[in-house]
Amino acid sequence: MSDKHLNSHTDPENNTHSSDDMALRHNSASDGQTMWGGRFSGGPSAIMAEINASIDFDKRLYREDIQGSKAHATMLAKQNIISDADLKAILEGLDQIKGEIERGEMTYDAALEDIHMHVEARLRELIGDAGARLHTARSRNDQVATDFRLWCRGAIDTIDTLYDGLLRSLLTQAEKHADWVMPGFTHLQTAQPVTLGHHLMAYFEMFKRDRSRLNDCRNRLNESPLGAAALAGTGFDIDRHMTANLLGFDAPMANSLDAVSARDFAIELLSCLSISAVHLSRLADEIVLWASAAFGFLTLSDAFSTGSSIMPQKRNPDAAELIRAKVGRIMGAQNGLLVVMKGLPLAYSKDMQEDKEPVFKAVDDFELCLTAMTGMIDDLKPNKDEMATAARASFSTATDLADWLVRELNLPFRDAHHITGAIVKEAENQNIELKDLSLEAMQAIEPRVSENIFDVLSVEASVQSRTSFGGTSPLNVQSAIQTAKKDLS
Repeated sequence: MSDKHLNSHTDPENNTHSSDDMALRHNSASDGQTMWGGRFSGGPSAIMAEINASIDFDKRLYREDIQGSKAHATMLAKQNIISDADLKAILEGLDQIKGEIERGEMTYDAALEDIHMHVEARLRELIGDAGARLHTARSRNDQVATDFRLWCRGAIDTIDTLYDGLLRSLLTQAEKHADWVMPGFTHLQTAQPVTLGHHLMAYFEMFKRDRSRLNDCRNRLNESPLGAAALAGTGFDIDRHMTANLLGFDAPMANSLDAVSARDFAIELLSCLSISAVHLSRLADEIVLWASAAFGFLTLSDAFSTGSSIMPQKRNPDAAELIRAKVGRIMGAQNGLLVVMKGLPLAYSKDMQEDKEPVFKAVDDFELCLTAMTGMIDDLKPNKDEMATAARASFSTATDLADWLVRELNLPFRDAHHITGAIVKEAENQNIELKDLSLEAMQAIEPRVSENIFDVLSVEASVQSRTSFGGTSPLNVQSAIQTAKKDLS
């Protein structure tokens, strides 16, 4: 492979080739120099080369591939399988290749199939036979499994940081609005008054679980496949614990067949993202509803809104709508990988090449959604008056009235429920709120009702009374926020 091919100044994220590049591609595929070419007398057909290549997407693994190769080479030298001189040349060559890729000096060739072959071919070009010794006691099967686990682990760490930002944004808004009254809904019908702080803290709890779930996934995936080789291990005297330690894994995987064929770590990652994406979608949907004129609970600034090409008055919550839509892609990636893996016998099959692309895209989409949601939460401007007005509608304190009848008159709750329903009906007939219904009207239904009933019929009194653990009272909300702050710190 010529210096012209490997050192041409192209974007490492693009896969463009000149006519000379195309010629080199065909030569490398047919001149017996492919990594597996000794067994074959002829090269693959053009369509076989096309379907077999994964370099268009797995080039994202170059950092992990180089990291894994350095650990493997270091272990080989320590075990006296390669010389110290070879190790020095390999490490320096890998550093040079990493720099070339990051500077955009690597042109990708489908004939070399994947990032692993690109790195190895360039290394051999740079340092000769020492580069060819790097692949001793490993296979692309354990190599790619290691690289992919490293990549997923890094993605989880990035997402964990993004979760921290979203959780802190929710806490900030919840603390500002711990006592702002709004309607709580069931069936999207006004149910009982709650506080905006309490509502936002519900999402805090969801995303806190999502974060914990993802960290559990990280713990399970953090075992090293490296050294499992193709499927059966190797006869070389390698030290798998050493390479696991060098790469930050907790331990080497215990079974070589499982090490090269397991992709449940990627499926679990996609499952975690899918669950959390559903939570993002629910919050996004509420933002869409609340920002509408029909609700008027909040305003989004220009930073997270768009206009209409024909209706100049429009302010569309497109960021929230796009988060809501991208959930389908993330869930689809999980389903797609499950289908890929469902019928595969042990150990490795080429089907598993299709594991990385959906994971890469799902992670990209999820990180974008998480970042956009954090920005929107920071940007929210709630409308206190609109929320309070809505909270007072639809007889939202009827349950408080029923509870008062139980406490003060010692009625069974079902009887209190029936009496309250009759009082609500009377208020509805008069087209007034419960707190505005006269005492005489209530006593016509239940003679023992006293003036004290009015102490519980305002929405403010309602939320302040909900002091049970996890309830919506402002004091509870502030306590939950302080506990959450301690947990985050």
